[in-house]
Amino acid sequence: MKRLLSYVEITTKITSTFAFLLTAAFLFYLNGPINWRLSLLFFAAMFLFDLATTAINNYIDTKTNQQTLQFTRSTALAIIFVLLGVSAFLGLYLVWLTDVVVLLLGGLCFLCGILYTFGPVPISRQPWGEILSGIFYGFFIPFILLYINMPEGTFLTLEWNLQTVSLDLQIVPISTAAILSVIPVCCTANIMLANNICDVEQDVLVKRYTLPYYLGRKASLHLFAAVYYTTYLAMILMVALKILAPLCLLSLATLIPVRKNIHTFFGEQVKSKTFITSIKNYVIIMGTDTALIFLSGLVS
Repeated sequence: MKRLLSYVEITTKITSTFAFLLTAAFLFYLNGPINWRLSLLFFAAMFLFDLATTAINNYIDTKTNQQTLQFTRSTALAIIFVLLGVSAFLGLYLVWLTDVVVLLLGGLCFLCGILYTFGPVPISRQPWGEILSGIFYGFFIPFILLYINMPEGTFLTLEWNLQTVSLDLQIVPISTAAILSVIPVCCTANIMLANNICDVEQDVLVKRYTLPYYLGRKASLHLFAAVYYTTYLAMILMVALKILAPLCLLSLATLIPVRKNIHTFFGEQVKSKTFITSIKNYVIIMGTDTALIFLSGLVS
């Protein structure tokens, strides 16, 4: 079990788990009905697929980075197929219980997860890994969870037949979901950015040209800081627009430890020493915001 948890890097799954919890807290704050059957089914499918994509990443990377897997390659590959198979089954069951929109959104996430490290030009070897990981973890997870819980037609209506396809988008609800997602998108992207900043020299040796390679170290560090500050601007905007309660402004206090971690990372970008600052900032920001949104629901 320890080898399995190491293989799928279980400690990195905060990105999908916290995005789910933040959205669940928002649903609670809205005082809307939460369909726990659909929500937990989605969480299981999402979480297993997250494990599978990490396993794929480790399986493929060990071919070039001279590291060894926790299992024989045949066993490691079998684990990947089991995780993907169960995740796909749960996802299709969720589609059967909901509609084709969930199939399209889930299928897009599934495709991106596979192509992240697999294929002729893997996403992880290109400069938009931060953007895509942020969007797929930070936006699609919240949006799908909101979609399966909110009344039909809240966000969009898709109708199709053999002759026409009709898509009606509700701008205000979709915009609300997008602004809420800014926080998990930014925090997730910065974990990837910090990882790539630390590894930029080693990545070039294996022909992996990530965003820091093109921006340079100095510009990448300034981007790292700016992305965190964007999460606070998003929180202020959501309170100003009355999407969230004023209580959530207490999250601004987390600027103190977050800035401290940013300065630590600015001083030294070493994977074994300072990469952890991006994880700490993720937990501080996402944990605090999730707790405050939930508390807002309790007192409203």
